[in-house]
Amino acid sequence: MAINWFPGHMHKAQKEIKEILPQIDVVIEVCDARLPFSSENPMITEIRGDKPLIKILNKSDLADAEQTKVWLDYLQAQQNVKAIALTTENPSIAKTIPALIRQLVPNKDETGKQINAVIMGIPNVGKSTLLNTLVGKAKAKVGNEPAVTKGQQRIRLEDGLYLYDTPGMLWPKIVNENSGYRLAITSAVKDTAYDHDDIACFAAEYLLEHYPMRLQQRYDLVDMPEREVELIEDIGRRRSCVKSGGQVDFHKASAILINEIRDKTLGGLTFETPSMIEQEQVYFAELEAKKIAEREAKKQARGRGRKNKPKKGR
Repeated sequence: MAINWFPGHMHKAQKEIKEILPQIDVVIEVCDARLPFSSENPMITEIRGDKPLIKILNKSDLADAEQTKVWLDYLQAQQNVKAIALTTENPSIAKTIPALIRQLVPNKDETGKQINAVIMGIPNVGKSTLLNTLVGKAKAKVGNEPAVTKGQQRIRLEDGLYLYDTPGMLWPKIVNENSGYRLAITSAVKDTAYDHDDIACFAAEYLLEHYPMRLQQRYDLVDMPEREVELIEDIGRRRSCVKSGGQVDFHKASAILINEIRDKTLGGLTFETPSMIEQEQVYFAELEAKKIAEREAKKQARGRGRKNKPKKGR
């Protein structure tokens, strides 16, 4: 199952970012700590060039703390990247971001010089909440200044430090289909964009491999099922999701699992690791290249067919 974004929105957002980028000194990207890769926008890597990047793993209170640390170390090893984890409940760390921005561009942290940062993130990663924390009362005092492009706003955080807020950055197609499932599990895409049962099966398969003890404790499982379908059926029987005739209501059982993932009933969960993502990137890149080659071959075949077709006599 492929989950796609909306090309019109993507084109507009990308155009707006490119217009202001020459003025930007530091890029801030807000991601979901439960899926640091799947919730990042691949266009940002292309757009920012070598500008310093602050990668924020937001909602880290909903993620697996050990895996968040693994991700922070992995991201910090990348060139010109500073990674921090934030929670929705503790805004104190967010308040250190202005100082971090200044540290990343020491050559501009002088009286009379202006530092411009831009904050980006796909919808539903908590960018607006973070922005409100950063702005605080300053927004009410200073007000929003008109930006170059409609839909953006420029806000003064401190003397000489400005932050451009942008619309949610989208892109037309998620090449890694597993990322689409992960975004759906954490409700980063609307429920109407996917089949609920498929998403529950994807989540169940991952949880059986990575968090079996959580499942066993939560659903009082004596014997751990081997397959995701069996797990969801077990959950359905234990939660009385049974139709007449003793058949499990698979849709209701799936909804229970997804809801208990989202509301942290199963504890902090992270749905991808750096090593997993590196393997998937290779696989899906090869798959995409194969699809492109097949399309080109079909085009060429159609072209030859037209050229070789005999002309009708007059």
